Amino acid sequence: MEQAPVTEPSPALRRVLAVLAAAQRPLAAAAIAAELGLHVTTVRSHLEQLEAAGLVAHEVTAEGRRGRPGFRYRATHADPGLARDELISVLAAALANPVAADPALAAGRQWAEQVTMVPTDAANALTEAFERLGFEPELDREQIRLRACPFRQAAREHPEVVCRVHLGLAQRLAEQAGAELQLLPFVEPELCLVTLGPQPS
Repeated sequence: MEQAPVTEPSPALRRVLAVLAAAQRPLAAAAIAAELGLHVTTVRSHLEQLEAAGLVAHEVTAEGRRGRPGFRYRATHADPGLARDELISVLAAALANPVAADPALAAGRQWAEQVTMVPTDAANALTEAFERLGFEPELDREQIRLRACPFRQAAREHPEVVCRVHLGLAQRLAEQAGAELQLLPFVEPELCLVTLGPQPS
């Protein structure tokens, strides 16, 4: 029986997506199950739902038993719900312990510590990180155009909070990649711009 598409992934499905998003390679269902402490049959069911929703894709490998092909899975799209949950978590932590001079900026930097960076040059590493978080980035030399924002409406209403969180996130990701950047929010109604440069020596 065909699975109905998932429009808003459940917490269980988001956990599977988070594992796939953090991985630097496609994963077998057994590896995901081991990471989450779940039965592999449960994970396969979750993967089927995510694939039906277009959030996950599989590739065939030659690692099945007796020559039968196996499957490995990768995330195909960012999960906005996951990014929203992460933002809520870091903002709650910042409000619970308001010792930073700029709590929103500090929350963004804390968020960056939870993001797995792909080991490559700074521009591509940042583009990959923004892609997983749902910003639909477009890399053009030393600029990254952010075409989407999981929190656009909130950012328009409260840029002093949401855009500062995003600035802290971007700055810390850039530091981890050996670069520095400027973030220009809403240079167009649907566009924010990141400009990269090397870290000062």
